[in-house]
Amino acid sequence: MAANGVLIVDKPAGMTSHDVVARVRRLANERAVGHLGTLDPMATGVLPLVLGRMTRLAQFYLASEKSYEGDIRFGFATDTYDAEGEPTGPPQPVGLTLDQVRAAAARFRGSIQQTPPPFSAKKIAGVPAYKLARKKKEVELNPIQVEIREFEILSLDGDRAAFRARVASGTYLRSVAHDLGQLLSVGAHLATLRRTRVGEFGLEEAHTLDELEQAEDVESLFVHPRRILPKFPSVSAPEESLARIRNGMAVNLPEMSRAPLVKVFAGQAELVCIASRVAGTLFHPKVVLLSGDRK
Repeated sequence: MAANGVLIVDKPAGMTSHDVVARVRRLANERAVGHLGTLDPMATGVLPLVLGRMTRLAQFYLASEKSYEGDIRFGFATDTYDAEGEPTGPPQPVGLTLDQVRAAAARFRGSIQQTPPPFSAKKIAGVPAYKLARKKKEVELNPIQVEIREFEILSLDGDRAAFRARVASGTYLRSVAHDLGQLLSVGAHLATLRRTRVGEFGLEEAHTLDELEQAEDVESLFVHPRRILPKFPSVSAPEESLARIRNGMAVNLPEMSRAPLVKVFAGQAELVCIASRVAGTLFHPKVVLLSGDRK
């Protein structure tokens, strides 16, 4: 039987997001596994995974807000903009004050133009930038518009600043660290990064890979379906409506007359579909998650 659910993993350092996906495929015995937002190998923290038919929900998380905490090290920049890269110049003396760093950090809040790191998945003429960078070829990426909703410098200890950030999807905190170092004329790179939240999913419900390995039933660790996509209201549909939904047919949901999208359940825990409102209380299944055989 297919494993259909959402699983929150606390990704360890040193693994790619794809490595984690491959591990969970084996543990859950489910080929269809995807993640909701890549984490760099050095980064840790919240990596939501969608399994089985729940992979169809990934489209609703493309613009999810993400929260982080980490450290920026001043004194030199690196070619990857993080601690795994090679220094791009000699070390610079660091004599910054907390007030100086906080004042500079304020320049990065809001909607800003940001150039992605050369070691990134952004494509140049169809080729990922990191492939060109690894071959020491010149990488010229165009600036993109990003939104940084929170960027707070929490403390400064010598050449390291602890920060907390909350950003819209598509923002590179490696670039924030690099650009902050340029602004302060001392060079900088991202030393550590931990993702604390993606959309509605936080560290408090994340499971380590060791916990997954030791679990008798990985499905017991899935997020309850009622907690998924909280911005969409939920409704439990009668059996005659569920039969129509499973066949891709529109149904009337009398309780819902305003919401553009709703979560339709069979009972309390079986998420059948995400339905979109056609008119009034008439809804059409947009993404069907539970077929007629309920497998």
